[in-house]
Amino acid sequence: MKNQSLSGNIDWICVIIYIVLVFLGWLNIYSSSLSSTEGTYEKQAIFIALSVPLIFIILYIDGKFYEKYASIIFVVSLVSLLGLFVFGKTIAGQRCWYAFGSFTLQPSEFAKAATSLALAKYLSDTQINLKEMNRQVQALAIVFLPVMLILPQPDPGSAMIYSIFIIVLFREGLPSWYVWTGFLTILIFVLTLVLEPQYVILMALLVIVLVYYKSRLGDRNIVLSGILFALISGFVLSVNYVFNNIFKQHHRDRFNILLGKEVDMKGIGYNTNQSEIAVGSGGWFGKGFLEGTQTKGGFVPEQHTDYIFTTVGEEWGFVGSLVVIALFTGLFLRIIYLAERQKTKFSRVYGYCVAAILFTHFFVNIAMVIGVFPTIGVPLPFFSYGGSGLWGFTILLFIFIKMDANKVNEW
Repeated sequence: MKNQSLSGNIDWICVIIYIVLVFLGWLNIYSSSLSSTEGTYEKQAIFIALSVPLIFIILYIDGKFYEKYASIIFVVSLVSLLGLFVFGKTIAGQRCWYAFGSFTLQPSEFAKAATSLALAKYLSDTQINLKEMNRQVQALAIVFLPVMLILPQPDPGSAMIYSIFIIVLFREGLPSWYVWTGFLTILIFVLTLVLEPQYVILMALLVIVLVYYKSRLGDRNIVLSGILFALISGFVLSVNYVFNNIFKQHHRDRFNILLGKEVDMKGIGYNTNQSEIAVGSGGWFGKGFLEGTQTKGGFVPEQHTDYIFTTVGEEWGFVGSLVVIALFTGLFLRIIYLAERQKTKFSRVYGYCVAAILFTHFFVNIAMVIGVFPTIGVPLPFFSYGGSGLWGFTILLFIFIKMDANKVNEW
């Protein structure tokens, strides 16, 4: 078969949505930083301009390169994260960046693409069966290696993103109990913070008894049910200790604000309160570009980074916010659609990794801005200010676009 031109094979729907999101992101950075003397929007324009040659390089490289050298790319990524403990620059208490003069680079943003490639490479092996325990351990090790290097920086927001790889593994055959265990662990943890431990234990007992009697007679196992109840009870009784002795004070404050246990509008709850005011003040159609009073007044801290969506809500309103959400949703669905059409398992798994990472950033960031998720420093893809974030997401997306364009050459 004669190869078609690269431009003819590229999925232009993904590319156009990417361009629109990056442009809209820059407009909001411009609005939120117009009164700043730091030249934020000028720097972001430079980051965007440098993304263009980066995209051409990614698309120029043969698609098989990413599969062939996935393991090496992953190891280099781990080394870059490890090097932060020696050569990293500390900003706001986090040792997450390499400094090159006034320019900084955050390797954790690039590690997401590297981990996606490594996971896709591992799972594409024809001998891999995720029903086997040793394969499960190996796959999870790929995910948790970067997490163990990111958490001590400390950067819990970036580390948390890696939990979404469980869904990708589930798609490829990981037993469902992993997903349910994770979900129930989070649910029980939050319930214990809201209710007294004895009530949560009683609820667990009632659920276990109900499930036991609803099960078929042959499936009933009173010993297993007893062990499960003991494990849940032990976990519930340990929650308060973990919360009060292992969590740091600012983590406890953020959870308490979210759960309504305390209100500190001038302290730890200031950011969330101001972001909710900004988003809510936009109404249906917003106050207009550059007309946001909360934005122009600088009431929302870090508005051009983690809280960039507050500018969308205030100046573009509900309708404008819905358009942005629709663009992101369209991109996620398009990536998943393309992933299912891939001719190789490597490309398919990588595509699902891309969709999962972008969706998690999108969901957590907006949930954080509207006050239904703790503030943990997760940027909005293609919108939040920063060269590392923009380039990391660009690399992540366009490697998949290159893989998809290359599928006409796959057999």
